[in-house]
Amino acid sequence: MGLTTVTLLLNATYEPLCVVSSRRAVVLILAAKAVAVQDTDQALHSVTTVVAIPAVVRLTRYVRVPYPAQTPLSRKGVFARDGGRCAYCGATATSIDHVVPRSRGGPHKWDNVVAACRRCNHIKADRTLNELGWRLRSTPRIPAGMTWRVLGHRDPDPRWSTWLGLAEPVSA
Repeated sequence: MGLTTVTLLLNATYEPLCVVSSRRAVVLILAAKAVAVQDTDQALHSVTTVVAIPAVVRLTRYVRVPYPAQTPLSRKGVFARDGGRCAYCGATATSIDHVVPRSRGGPHKWDNVVAACRRCNHIKADRTLNELGWRLRSTPRIPAGMTWRVLGHRDPDPRWSTWLGLAEPVSA
């Protein structure tokens, strides 16, 4: 069976740590290093054993893991942060834009990259907001919080909402 699903890995204290392949989650369960908290409707079969594929697993021992200082910048992450809307006009975003153009020394960082529609991105080109008299609808920021650290740009499984502190599933 080709296993392509992913599983949320929780620390022993139920704190989300990361997302692992479901195959890795099953190995952790079989090695008694983790226990299933919530299963999917799929299973792995061997000659003598059937193991439910978990959606969420919890480690049996606490692991101290330092988190990276910030979430890596990605196109999908910018769309998720900006709600899929153009930072200039509010239309559906189809591209990303550097607020201070890279050709003018603008960095490729979270606080300088926004989602933009084709029209606004084309009109803005390599000009600054002051030159056009434009304003951003909101100030771009580096995403923060447990959800961003664990998921980054990944779409979460709806079954993870309880452990990630989400009221409802997030979509990017």
